[in-house]
Amino acid sequence: MNNWKKVFAIIWSGQLFSTLSSAIVGYAVVFWLSMETKSAEVLAFATIAALLPQLVLGPFTGVLIDRWDRRRTMIVADTFIAVCSAIMGILFWIGRVEVSYLYVLLALRSVGSAFHVPAMQASVPLLAPESELMRIAGVNQVIQSVGTIAGPALAALLISVFNMTSVLFVDVAGALIGCISLLLVHIPNPERQEGAPAPHIFREMKEGLHEIYSRPGLLWLFIVIIGATFFIMPVAALFPLLTINHFSGGTYQMSIIEVAWGVGMLAGGALMGIKRFKMNEIVQINATYILLGLTFVFSGILPVTGFWIFMVLTFFGGISMAVYSAAFMVVMQTTITPAALGRVFSIYGSVTLLPSMIGLLQTGFIADRIGVPNAFLISGLAIVLLGGGSFFIPAIRQMIVKTRR
Repeated sequence: MNNWKKVFAIIWSGQLFSTLSSAIVGYAVVFWLSMETKSAEVLAFATIAALLPQLVLGPFTGVLIDRWDRRRTMIVADTFIAVCSAIMGILFWIGRVEVSYLYVLLALRSVGSAFHVPAMQASVPLLAPESELMRIAGVNQVIQSVGTIAGPALAALLISVFNMTSVLFVDVAGALIGCISLLLVHIPNPERQEGAPAPHIFREMKEGLHEIYSRPGLLWLFIVIIGATFFIMPVAALFPLLTINHFSGGTYQMSIIEVAWGVGMLAGGALMGIKRFKMNEIVQINATYILLGLTFVFSGILPVTGFWIFMVLTFFGGISMAVYSAAFMVVMQTTITPAALGRVFSIYGSVTLLPSMIGLLQTGFIADRIGVPNAFLISGLAIVLLGGGSFFIPAIRQMIVKTRR
């Protein structure tokens, strides 16, 4: 770990390009679907397609990640995602693109992410000292925020200047840079205990689950996250429709909202990356639920002339998600043993995606029957209640006391 800063500088440089290119492609597809269909159900199904493989494969990928070479896993996953983007680009080029094809390819891209994301998250504690994990989580949020800030703006610009084929091949170039950066560093794998039993995928899945439910506070954090995600994800899919239908916006306004979210995440990530900045991680997690919920509530009651206020609220929502993500990553990385982190991160991804699927399936019904603004209002109130109620759960309160010590 003596050279951890150099190693992370190389990894972050490559991941910045990879993250940005993936963001450009993701937003370009969302913008294209939004403008072509103006359908809440299409956007919801596209989001489901992008998330469902991670839900189904999550527990299995975690076992494999803890068993495989993590650097090689990330390289192969990045390459596979780029190939899927290239196929989408070819379909646009030959004029054979259909919404159903996009669903399939978005799902295949998600398969790559199901391996890449937990492999990267599980590698961090093996590369840097524990005292630096919060700063690293903050920097990771900054990188994600750059993609969120520049991604929609560049996607809107590139769509207006170039065809979709050219835009989609940007992801291929970004993945190539990301893979090269990973080839330049060494990422250690967890030490294997002597006399350990032979690998068995279901037993190892059970061990990963045991890491969670053997810690009551962490288990309750997972339960609260599942509840919050159920209300967050349908609203996340409705951001473009609120911009188009309620505020009468277009591609430009949609990109502004995405940029506002990204700038908020950048600010939150920078805050978490400040050297020696200390704050109780459990308190941060609960407080960010309340902040995010309030941004949804106020967004839902805005008049049709309140687009710029919506942009400001979205900025604060981005801050809350960056702080939450960084704090929760640190809680996981300092609570779970490194040899089981891949499994736990994958399980975390799966259990949070399950309520997302249920919520997203209701997106079309919510938009048509309840109304997009009311969906923001109701979901926001539920998230605020979950965040506030978490402070009164004994196991979570005990975690707060322990971390303060």
